[in-house]
This record gives sequence, structure tokens and C-alpha cells, in this order.
Amino acid sequence: MGQSLAPSSEAGCGKDKAMADSDDSDSEDEAQQNLQLESLQTELAANPSNYDAHLQYIALLRRTGDVDQLTIAREAMSELFPLSPTMWLQWIKDELSIDTASRPEAFSRILKLYERGVFDYLSVSLWCDYINFVQEFDPIVRQCTPTGISKTRDLFESALTAAGLHVAEGNKIWEAYRQYEQAILLTIDDTDAQAKEKQVQHIRSLFHRQLSVPLADMSSTLTAYKTWEVEQGNLQDVESIELVDIYPHVASSYQKALEMYNARFHLEEQILSSNVSNSERLQHYMNYLKFEQSFGTPARIQVLYERAITDFPVSPDLWLDYTRNLDNTLKVGNIVSNVYSRATKNCPWIGELWVRYMLALERGHASEKDLSDVFEKSLQCTFSTLDEYLDLFLTRVDGLRRRMTSTGEQDLEYKIIRETFQRASDYLSPYLKNTEGLLHLHAYWARLETKLGKDITAARGVWESCLKICGSMLEAWNRYIEMEVELGHINEARSIYKRCYSKRFSGTGSEIQDICHSWLRFEREFGKLEDFDHALHKVHFFLLKFIFISSEQLHIIFVFIKYLLDL
Repeated sequence: MGQSLAPSSEAGCGKDKAMADSDDSDSEDEAQQNLQLESLQTELAANPSNYDAHLQYIALLRRTGDVDQLTIAREAMSELFPLSPTMWLQWIKDELSIDTASRPEAFSRILKLYERGVFDYLSVSLWCDYINFVQEFDPIVRQCTPTGISKTRDLFESALTAAGLHVAEGNKIWEAYRQYEQAILLTIDDTDAQAKEKQVQHIRSLFHRQLSVPLADMSSTLTAYKTWEVEQGNLQDVESIELVDIYPHVASSYQKALEMYNARFHLEEQILSSNVSNSERLQHYMNYLKFEQSFGTPARIQVLYERAITDFPVSPDLWLDYTRNLDNTLKVGNIVSNVYSRATKNCPWIGELWVRYMLALERGHASEKDLSDVFEKSLQCTFSTLDEYLDLFLTRVDGLRRRMTSTGEQDLEYKIIRETFQRASDYLSPYLKNTEGLLHLHAYWARLETKLGKDITAARGVWESCLKICGSMLEAWNRYIEMEVELGHINEARSIYKRCYSKRFSGTGSEIQDICHSWLRFEREFGKLEDFDHALHKVHFFLLKFIFISSEQLHIIFVFIKYLLDL
């Protein structure tokens, strides 16, 4: 008899059991993933700045295939941290896998991802991918209309501005640009001689520009240029004539660029070497930057800084050095504020970066909303010292004061300054009792209450609050008295002397003598004879006590010296 095609009962049972085991395993894996997701969600809710937790959460969501939640997770991370070029490419790849970029809404969404990606870090590969995407999916660009050509050229020029001076990889963008222009040349009808000649000049100009930039593989670019000129009928063959004979200025620029490249070759090798530690590579970058700064070409220096921070995104010293360089060279503009935005995302725990960010925004005449937003973000960070918090509050007040007094901005009211001071005092007072920093804060506050707020009662209230916190500091009382004297309020100043001349102050012990003498000088200069006599009567006991104590101490010292001599 022939074999039955139906499976035997034993085989069927075995297959069912295997499928059941597989289902059980899948269920266990899914349950485990859900537990991990819940754990990471809890961690991120409690600590949104946990970078590694964001990475793990995104990786896990990619495995589960929850597209909507994955997008939310990526947006949340991007809000807090710059994403690496690899992460942006991964995000874009995922978007392309679920939706075709030929649909207008999908194209627009992915285009924005590319724009955000090239903003975060310098990446030649991301720029090239961005350009290829536009050429492939932008309908205007694909049709080679004048508008599309102009749009593509603008994109290439943006790429060159960002990465065209990248010594090791910049030539990739230049070559892609040339290939695009050469493709445009092929679309022009042979009968349109004028249009063809214009396009030839475009390509020639692009070659000339590239040959003047120190980049890797310059000799190949020169050979490609000569070959192209042969194709245009301007040279008989590549070897027959030197560049200097037809374009001497280009030959001169090329030679200079070649010398610049050769001078940088060993520095490029050092930062690109895979056989050094991170600390060594960072030092190589710093040496390279110092070399570039000696020539003082801002664009070249900036590109090198961008390369460095791409490799070392959380190096505070590098960001501080980079932003300081921009402050000294560019001072104002979106470039500076954009770099500070990325710096504070990468190193949010560095108070100095936030302070300088606010100053950069102020130099660039940023709106009050932008300044306020950055200030509020800074206060959400954790800094290593209280002085950093104090510096942030003072910088915020400085900016408000300057804009109120110099520009008279209509949307600024003094109450914003008062509220900022109050927040600073509430936050810092428990930790900075009897310190110079807190005293300076209140002195500044009181002065602005009189100068800008025109409210002497409020100024006195500031000093009274300060005395509750810093009352054991003689300087606090002196500054309060100075304010009253400057305003001509002699009786009020006298009443403060009466409150403090007998207090115990922290310090060397001479403070009581200092305040007593200060009161006497005050009455000599501002008071009547009765006032002077009253002050003299009040301080006499304390001055005698000080002299007595000093005499007793002197006697003890003499006795001790005599004892030592007798030994």
C-alpha cells in the first residue's frame, strides 16, 4: 500500500507541542519586554536626564515594533539631548520603512529629521544622505526645473558651509556637488550653446573652489579636473600641459592648499588614529585646534571644533573652549546661540555654559521669552557648587537691568527683577548664610529697589531680610548704613548703629571696635554734639572692654615668652 500524505497522529502531536512551546516562549519574551519597558518608563519619569535609559528604551521599542511610542521616545530624548548622527540615520531609516517618502507628508516629515540631524553634530555622511534623499524624493528637484536646481544648489552650499572644510571627508560633498552639476549639463540641449557654456562655467568654478581648499586626496581632484577640461576640448591630454599655463591663479591656490594640507597631515593622522586612548585623542584635537588658531581662520577653526565635539560630546572643557572662541570671534548671531544650545544640552551640569549662553542671547538681542526660557531651563539642572546657581541668578538680573535702563523695553517691568531676586534669596539663603555671595545678592537687590523700583521701603525690607540671615557679618550692617547715608537718611542710619554697636560679630574679634569707631565718625560728620556725646557714651564701655581684653592678652603673651626664656 502507498504511504498516506496525511501526517501520523504522533507527528501531529509533536508539531502541536512544538508550536505550543514556541508560543509559550514568545509569551515569556513579550512579558519580559513589557517588564523592561515599564521599568525604563518609571526610571525616565523619575530621572528624565538618564541618557543610557533613553537609549535602552528606544532600542527596546524598536524590537517591539511600537512605532508611535518609539517616535514619542525619540522626540523626548531629542528634547533633552543632541542625538548622534547614527541615531538620526536610524530614525530616518525606520520612518522610511513604514512610509514611502514619495508621499508629501512623509517627505516633509523625514526632511525635518534630516534638518534636525545635521544641526546636532557635524557628519559628512549624514549630509550626503540628506542630499541624496532630496535628489531622490523631492519632486521639484527630480524634475530639474530652475527652482529645483536652485534648491539643490542651496542645499549643497549649506553642506559646504558646514563640512566643506572637513579635511578628511569634505571632498565627498564637493564631489557630489560636481557630479550633480555635471548631470545637469547632460540635460541641456546641444543646440542651446549659451546655456551649456553657462553650466560649464558652473562646473569649472566648482572645481576651482575645491582645488583651493586643503582636503584629502587633492591630487585625484586635480587629475579629475584636467580630465574634465580635456573632455571640454581645452586640453589635448591630462599630461600635456600644466595647470599654471592655463589658469595661473588656480594653480597658485592649489599649491597653497596643498601646502596647507601637508602641514596638517600629521595632525589629521593623530586624531583619526584608532590606536590611541580617548584622552590622547582629545589632546591631539586640542593641539590641532591650537595650530589652527595660530592662523586665525574662523571657519576652519569652527569646523575642527565641530569635529572634536562630535567625537567628544560631553567634554566640558572642549565646549567651554569652543564657545569662548566664538564669543571672541563672532560675538553675536544664530551660530553662537545654536552652539550654546547644544553645549548646554550636552553638558547641562556646567553653570558657566548657561551663564555665557544667556550673555550670548543678550548680545544677539534675543527676546525676553527666549532669555527667560533658557534661564528657567538652567534652574532645572544640577550644578556642583552653589556659586554656580548664584551666578545664574545674578546674570539674569544683570540682563534685565541693562535692558530696562539702556533700551527701555516696554514689555519689561521691574517686578520681574524683584521676583528673580526673591527666588534667588529663597533658594540660596538656607545654604549661604553669612557669606559674601548672599550679602552681595541682597546689596544688589536693595540698590535696584531704590534706583529702578523707586521704593525705599522695599529696599529696607531687603536689608532687614538680609540681616536675619547674615546678621553676624559686620559688612551687612555697614552696607545697610551706607545705603541710608547715600540717600541722606541720617536718622535711619543712626538707628541702625544703635541696633548693632553691641552685637557679637563673626571674625577676628576687632569687629566691635570697628563698628564703634564707625559710629563715632558718622556722628562727627553728620550729627549734632548731643548725638556725638550719646554715641561716645554708648561705645565707651565696649571700647574700654576691647582695650582691657587686648591688655590682658598682651600680658599673657609676655608671661608666656618669659616662661620660654627661663627654660
